[in-house]
Formats: sequence, C-alpha cells, structure tokens
Amino acid sequence: MAALFRGSRTVLFSWNKHVDSAFVCTRTMASKTPVGFIGLGNMGTPMAKNLLKNGYPVICTDVFPESCKELQDIGAQVVDTPADVADKADRIITMLPSSPNVIDAYTGNSGILKKVKKGTLLIDSSTIDPYVSKDMAVTAEKMGAVFMDAPVSGGVGAASMAKLTFMVGGPEEEYTAAQELLTCMGANVVYCGQVGSGQINSSYILFWLCLSFRLGLDPKLLAQVLNMSSGRCWSSDTYNPVPGVMEGVPSANNYQGGFGTTLMAKDLGFAQSTATSTRSPIPLGSLAHQIFRVMCSRGYANKDFSSVFQFLREEEGQ
Repeated sequence: MAALFRGSRTVLFSWNKHVDSAFVCTRTMASKTPVGFIGLGNMGTPMAKNLLKNGYPVICTDVFPESCKELQDIGAQVVDTPADVADKADRIITMLPSSPNVIDAYTGNSGILKKVKKGTLLIDSSTIDPYVSKDMAVTAEKMGAVFMDAPVSGGVGAASMAKLTFMVGGPEEEYTAAQELLTCMGANVVYCGQVGSGQINSSYILFWLCLSFRLGLDPKLLAQVLNMSSGRCWSSDTYNPVPGVMEGVPSANNYQGGFGTTLMAKDLGFAQSTATSTRSPIPLGSLAHQIFRVMCSRGYANKDFSSVFQFLREEEGQ
C-alpha cells in the first residue's frame, strides 16, 4: 500500500510538473526575473550581491533585520519573512547556518512553504544534515515545488568573488534552471545526484604544515613544493592556514572572517551522524570532529576553521 501511495504521489507530482511545464520554462528563460534570498550572513550577503550584479532583482530577508541593510542599499527589496519571499518570487535560495534554521525557514509559521507557488524552484545552499534536505524535498514536493540542495565549497572570499563551487542534488531535469542562478555566484556548478548529495572537506594537509615547523622547514617553501606536486590542494594553494604564507586569507588576519570553527564542528558532526546511520567507519573524520569540538571549548569557536593549525601547534607546546 505504501509503495502504491508513493507511486501515486510520484505520478501526481509528475502531472503537476507537466501541467506547470510552460510556467517553469518561462521561469527559466525569463530575463532577470526576481530571485528570493533568505539568510544574509557572511556567505549569503556576497552571494546575493552577485545576483544583483548579474541583473537579477533580489527579494530578501533574514532573522536579523540589520543584516538586510547592505543589500537594501544596493537595490534589493527587503521583506519580513520567508513566506513573504515565497509570495513574491518563484526561485528562492536559502543560505542558513544549521538544520533547525532550514527547517524553520521552510516549514515554520512564517516559512516558505506557507505561501510557496506551484513550480517554484527552491535551492538550499546551507550545509546541513542530508536527511533534513531529503525531508524538505518531500515536503516541498507535496506543495508542488521543487527542492534542490546545493552546498558550497569555498569561504567568504570565494563567495565575494563569485568563485564558489556548488554541489547540486535534486531532480536532474531541474538542474539547468538551478545552474542559471548558481553560475552567477560560483565558478563551478556540479550535478551530484539526488537530493542529499553531500560533501566533506578534508584537512589532512594541515598536519604536514605543522610537521614542517617541527622539522625547521620554511612554510612558504613547503607550500611551493606541495603546490608543484601531488600534495597540491585547496588548503595549500588557496586557503593556506599558516600566517605569513598568503595574503587575503583568514590566517593573514588572525583567523578572523571566513568559515567559523563552530560551523566546521557542526558539519563534521553531520558527517559523523551519516556515517553512524550507514555503518560506515570514518576514523579520521571522527578524530577531526573531536579536534574541532575541543577547539570550540578553547576559545576558537569564532575564529576561522583554519585556526586548527594554530591550535595544533599550541597543543604541541610551541
């Protein structure tokens, strides 16, 4: 019976999408129709700015009204609630700190799904529990909307320069519509599969950088060697955590700005929960999770996550 119900729901939703296909096509092809944006934090603000720079009218909101002023000053329309955004836009992007924030923004008393229109494309770029993404997709489907998750790789700098990487999960037939918007905010947009396709960033290179100090090596020289070899990675050539090696990264500014340690601990917690639920052993991921949790209790909670380099050196007594 459950399988029959699921099949019926799929048929009904497919019919709704077919009926609304002209609307969706119009939405995709329309030149610079309004885009809703919910969540104007360190990442959301520059992302929304890049939509404005590309000519898209932006309708935005945030739980902290003062966060909207910067966007409002450059032409965005500010409304009170996510429901108000849904009432005015048929393409909505959310960029929020955690799973509870996403659940509230979509299903709360003033949530998106209270006023969402059929055929609306919902793109969530928050890094959250993949099971929450799947639940939101099912709930949105019942309302005739399409939910896709598109978590990002890259920090505040990449968001400002529209060089984020988006990893998109959701119906493949809706990918082109999502890509149209995401390419305004990122350099790479990759389709990864169905809703809930996730990401885990590794930080193994930090241990090599810590070791370089123990061996008396110049960290700038080590970075050059790594970047000319198979050890080259984002942590060595773009977001180096060692102070004095690169300009324009948090390590050059006492680890201020960027992606907070608290958020990294949260993301690793999601990875740990997913591994536990699927009975997948991730011993190094578990260790990384514990390290970032300890950092949060040692005064690093509000620093950029790359401050793990400094934390590890302090643990060594150097």
